[in-house]
Amino acid sequence: AADLCQNCLHAVFDYETSRTLVIPNLRVGCVFRFIQVLILLYVVGYICVVRKSYQESDSLISTVTTKVKGFAFTNTSEARLWDVADYVIPPQGADSFFVLTNMIITANQSQSRCPALPSPATRCAENSDCAKGRSDPRGDGILTGRCVKHSAKVKTCEVFSWCPLEISSRLPESALLAAAENFTVLIKNSITYPKFNFHRRNILPHVESSYLRSCEYNTETDPECPIFQLKYMVSEAGEDFQDMAVKGGVLGIFIDWSCNLDGSGGDRCKPRYSFRRLDNKNPLNDVATGLNFRFAKYYQSPDGKERRTLVKAYGIRFDVIVFGTAGKFGIVPTIINLAAALALLSLVPPVTDWVMLTCMRKRDLYKRHKVSVLMEDADAESVND
Repeated sequence: AADLCQNCLHAVFDYETSRTLVIPNLRVGCVFRFIQVLILLYVVGYICVVRKSYQESDSLISTVTTKVKGFAFTNTSEARLWDVADYVIPPQGADSFFVLTNMIITANQSQSRCPALPSPATRCAENSDCAKGRSDPRGDGILTGRCVKHSAKVKTCEVFSWCPLEISSRLPESALLAAAENFTVLIKNSITYPKFNFHRRNILPHVESSYLRSCEYNTETDPECPIFQLKYMVSEAGEDFQDMAVKGGVLGIFIDWSCNLDGSGGDRCKPRYSFRRLDNKNPLNDVATGLNFRFAKYYQSPDGKERRTLVKAYGIRFDVIVFGTAGKFGIVPTIINLAAALALLSLVPPVTDWVMLTCMRKRDLYKRHKVSVLMEDADAESVND
């Protein structure tokens, strides 16, 4: 019991101090320096240069406005000139704008009775096949209870609806507003990094109004111009404008404001643009592809009856997506990362010791000299094997 107590006291109160052991072994020295170099490369190359972890970071606050310009001429049932008030719907969107490229127009509609479009649910042989008052959310209107002729060979249930009914199969195979590919859009984007009190516009400080009247964005020749041709943006996304214009789609305009604000970095903080189609385009499955919606223009006929022109609009919606982070030197992240680097370097000796005592041929010799116990009562050293 006395020996047990004495051993416990030694375990608790024995003092350990470091001892310098010089090992003239080239392999051990190479391992030690190699690990040190790896850690320094990691800290300097990755942490400082790539990650810039010595900087404080901030996310941007952004606002976007757009202005589309261009004219298109169509000559279908009647000649018509289309301007921005006709094809940009709605006039102002939240970080997006829609350009009409194709449409199905059903003119002179009024609320009346007419035969439903042929389908398995609307075909009939007699009035009893048409339940009066029944309506289908996907149908054409409210059934009147009558079975009437739709054509010489086909009879369908009569509906109360806006007549004549829209026929979706009349979509033009080529976009009516094919000239929309030449339209241009001015994108005005203002961003703020509130932590650093940094403000910037994509219309850069040196840009003059005379430059805006003649410039057009190009990745190679004019990357600072905020005016974009629609066809160019679609082609940069890897799409063909005329193909996309038939049934519509969604295109993303990405503005990257990632900036390094150290030193004079603020002067070099400029937007970088990229483009990508966002809606799913699967060439093997073209069911419900594109983008379309309906709107109507209402008016009164000379007899006082309310009428409307229904437009099923197909087009391209351009979503402006702004993102980015800014970094600037900060004392707190610098101290934290410096402490982490010193902690990593302090691991080098234990790792080298493990290699030396485990993998080297003379590991038994190293073990005998690595740990020594000082016997005070004998005033001598003994090697603890």
